[in-house]
Amino acid sequence: MNPMKDLSTEQGEKILALAAQTLSTEAQAIEALKARLGPAFLKAVQSFLSVRGRVVVMGMGKSGHIGRKIAATLASTGTPAFFVHPGEASHGDLGMITQDDLVLALSNSGESAELSVILPMIKRQGTVLIAITGNAQSTLAQHAHIVLDSAVEKEACPMNLTPTASTTAQLAWGDALAVAVMDARGFSPKDFARSHPGGSLGRRLLTHVADVMRTADAIPSVTPLTGFSDLMREMSEKGLGISAVVDDAGLVLGVFTDGDLRRLIEKGVDARALLAHEVMNAHPVTIEAKALATQAAQLMEQKRITSLLVVDQQQRLCGALNSNDLMRAKVI
Repeated sequence: MNPMKDLSTEQGEKILALAAQTLSTEAQAIEALKARLGPAFLKAVQSFLSVRGRVVVMGMGKSGHIGRKIAATLASTGTPAFFVHPGEASHGDLGMITQDDLVLALSNSGESAELSVILPMIKRQGTVLIAITGNAQSTLAQHAHIVLDSAVEKEACPMNLTPTASTTAQLAWGDALAVAVMDARGFSPKDFARSHPGGSLGRRLLTHVADVMRTADAIPSVTPLTGFSDLMREMSEKGLGISAVVDDAGLVLGVFTDGDLRRLIEKGVDARALLAHEVMNAHPVTIEAKALATQAAQLMEQKRITSLLVVDQQQRLCGALNSNDLMRAKVI
């Protein structure tokens, strides 16, 4: 394999100038869409909100790639949607579309043969058809109930041939529709998280303390009359650097931590003869099991601690966790 030659200064300047021109051309294409916002866009949004079935996105070639992305964006923001390839639709997949659905068709020319052949069937069964096209006089536009004009003055391609600015405009229309419909539905961050449980946002908004805390025998706890040696043994066995001090009903009375032990040593206190209630901190930092795990992380950071006792609504001990538990759950 031959090593790549370094670009000359002249070549580098030409490349950067072309890249800048591409970005400017595509930015202008998107900017031009703002002047086309109006009744057609509002009707499109209303159609999305009113559809009883699903949104079916269609497009050929580069428009098809954009269509797949638009379908994915819609589906992740509260509007059930999927992509159907026009070529496959004319060979059986048209049966996936019902009169309760809405078809969003993309074509810059509006004359894609594979799309044109199925338009009459879509219209005949009463399915709402919205077109994103750069040709308002095209076959697609003539069949559509609503047309969103994606025409561009020129492509970013130096030959004005490769779909670049036109596909950017299509994508921008799709994003504008998705965002407008999402807002009209009152789609919230929690709704978004439910569609993205594997993502970082999903974990932050869906993971509760109860999902990651240690329970049962893994919880370090002693009674107020527990001797200091047994208290230290409990902390060592459970490995959290912390132990709760609870009464017979399980109510948290206090906490003893590695930090408390260090402070006793610094003060020269001989704690070997002391009981748990004599060395505990009577004002422990706790969090409820129903709280979000991210709240536990924030509380640890705020208090500069690495472990927390978890309580129920009656302040009874029900769990414990540390920063490692949150890291394993990928909350932090």
